[in-house]
Amino acid sequence: MTRLERLRELERSTGRPVRVALVGAGQMGRGLAAQVGRIPGLELALAVDVDPDRAAHAMRVAGRPDAATTESGAAAAIEAGRGAALTDAAAAAELDVDVVVEATGVPEIGAQVAERSMRAGKHVVMLNVETDVTAGLALADIARESGVVYSIADGDEPVCAKELFDLAEEMAFDVVCAGKGKNNPFIPTATPETCAEEAARKHMNPKMLASFQDGSKTMIEMVALANATGLPPDRVGMHGVTAQVPELASTLVPASHGGVLSAPGRVDYAFGPAPGVFVVVTSDDATVAEEMTYLSMGPGPFFTLYRPFHLASIEAPRAVITAVLDGRPALQSEHWVAEVVATAKRDLAPGDVLDGIGGRHVRGVTYPLAEADGLLLLGLAEGATVTRPVQQGEPVPADAVETVPSTIARLRAVQDAARA
Repeated sequence: MTRLERLRELERSTGRPVRVALVGAGQMGRGLAAQVGRIPGLELALAVDVDPDRAAHAMRVAGRPDAATTESGAAAAIEAGRGAALTDAAAAAELDVDVVVEATGVPEIGAQVAERSMRAGKHVVMLNVETDVTAGLALADIARESGVVYSIADGDEPVCAKELFDLAEEMAFDVVCAGKGKNNPFIPTATPETCAEEAARKHMNPKMLASFQDGSKTMIEMVALANATGLPPDRVGMHGVTAQVPELASTLVPASHGGVLSAPGRVDYAFGPAPGVFVVVTSDDATVAEEMTYLSMGPGPFFTLYRPFHLASIEAPRAVITAVLDGRPALQSEHWVAEVVATAKRDLAPGDVLDGIGGRHVRGVTYPLAEADGLLLLGLAEGATVTRPVQQGEPVPADAVETVPSTIARLRAVQDAARA
């Protein structure tokens, strides 16, 4: 029986589809809403966004144009199959839904939604990797305590790369490097203002586009992959080589073999093989290596397994299905080997209030865990007030800012204490 057949069987046995709640109805959320509306056995029961028009639009693309728009009518509308479009994220935990998909990209909102929803007995699927790299281990602990699933969404590069990593390990290869291609230009000082025109053309939030261009998104995604696989970054910021797919097996390999890595077993990224993901592998078995060359995988001793696409929100419902049918995550942090550190985009002066990911003040940079000690995590930066100068390009020391009390900070403190 296929998974879709199992999903339809579940609907027949329960008398209704699996109810999905979406929090964050921007570009990624809309794509997920449209897909959920097309998969038998799933329904978008709730869309939440600070912009009520975006929430209502998500319900329309999911095939529910008559969704309720008031909290008082939401429960009855969900029960009747019409669904609801609301502005209060707390509704995701309070209403009768099975899986909550968090797609805001804001660490604090993601932490609030994920914790509340799991404690209310709902599975959580994160399109918000920003929250996960800050407090994912603590959220995974809450999921286990609550008997639910906490997962990063399929379609995001960390999950797609982890699938290749698992495939390589199942074939008894040694993984030398796992990573992704970067398809945006790298502009470390990008801001919402510099991205405004392109963002408007692409119907994107300019702050999100800035987080792509300044490198934060790539750094965040590679930390998620590192903490899922246990492969650390090779150095601060990683190497970010320029290489096409055939060149990865001679570039993202140890320096002893002509590459850039200090040792095998690392995460990194490359300009060239976008928008796909890859793992570079090797085998100490001469017969296996010979067979790989025969199969047109290159001359060896290193070979690249490459997936030339990742479909983001279009694939994300697969994580919903996995959580409901199999009771497991598509991807979850199992290790703690890397962090995303806030780095100054410009000179920061006392009194500056940091505006977070994709903003004007800081960008994210990947750090090996041991080298991040004493530095401000990107996921804790928003709203922090600078108390002493930090020069452009420098990491922000944790003691150079006053952070604000928040759910994400509390969860991170719990994570730190549990693993001290």
